[in-house]
Amino acid sequence: MEKLTINIPETKSALVKQLLKELGVVFQSASKKESVSDVRAKLANISVWSDKDLEVFEENKQVFDKLTPPQW
Repeated sequence: MEKLTINIPETKSALVKQLLKELGVVFQSASKKESVSDVRAKLANISVWSDKDLEVFEENKQVFDKLTPPQW
């Protein structure tokens, strides 16, 4: 499939879109580009795990490693 970008006058937009839809053209809305400040704000909301939070996983890993499956 080929990608095509066209500029359509406002007065002809509905007509052109209707014709293209009938021909099987798929429309994709223009992607909104995020600003740097928006990205920084999102990154600031990422949770951070402390070493104490991670201790539980390490303890469970050690217990799991000690498990031996029963023999049949």
